[in-house]
Amino acid sequence: MTPEFPTSLGTSTADEIRLLGQDLTADLMGEVGFGELAFWLVAMRRPTPSETRLFEAVLVALADHGFTPTAIAARLTYLSAPDSLQGALAAGLLGGGSRFLGVTEDCGSYLHDVVEGTDELPTDDDGYDALALAAVRRTKEAGRYVPGLGHPVHKERDPRTPVLMRIAHEEGLLGPHLRLFAAIGRVHPEVLGRSLPLNGAGVCGAALADLGLPVEMLRGFALLARAAGLLGQIAEEQRRPIGMDAYLTVDRNAVYVDPAPTEED
Repeated sequence: MTPEFPTSLGTSTADEIRLLGQDLTADLMGEVGFGELAFWLVAMRRPTPSETRLFEAVLVALADHGFTPTAIAARLTYLSAPDSLQGALAAGLLGGGSRFLGVTEDCGSYLHDVVEGTDELPTDDDGYDALALAAVRRTKEAGRYVPGLGHPVHKERDPRTPVLMRIAHEEGLLGPHLRLFAAIGRVHPEVLGRSLPLNGAGVCGAALADLGLPVEMLRGFALLARAAGLLGQIAEEQRRPIGMDAYLTVDRNAVYVDPAPTEED
């Protein structure tokens, strides 16, 4: 018996390529944008124009933030192995973790847990404020941080946050995750004793969750967006290299220190 390997994604024959049940050349090429296709591949449904607008705004928001560790890793890997563009791209993507890019998934998952753990969702801002207040208090009592609160550069306001909120509102996609995140922004000073901005990567996670995308896949969308930014970083490294200067600056300023004594010493 010939084994079968079922898939709802892509298949090919000698004469045709099919993707998502569509003829790739007749139905998709020139008809479907890349962001729309990425959504479709994961959600197994074609997004509406409103969903596509919000989803692609998220991708743009996460694409590139300058000389972040992911960009530096990609540039230095390209410096070391210019014959391996794929290695440089992969090096940058591998740096997407809890401190950079991972906030998108962490925040989306946090909000999703609160939403799913609520018997009846609020209908107004007062109700969401109460829900957010209880969630922030539980998180603080557990000795944990609320994902998506604070930003290492944007100390007062992350410029991406109000724009993504506005787009979601304009498209009728301001769902429970975004509303809860906005409420966290309003109430957290009462619990934490200080005011922190809503991180743009966090609001991206809230938006993706409101789009119905699996929360365990949210970091993948952040990496998809950052792949475009990393390609730009590598292309600029080819045109205007800084990798060698970065390497030599660290190397020439390295200072030897004696290792700290161990308990045995």
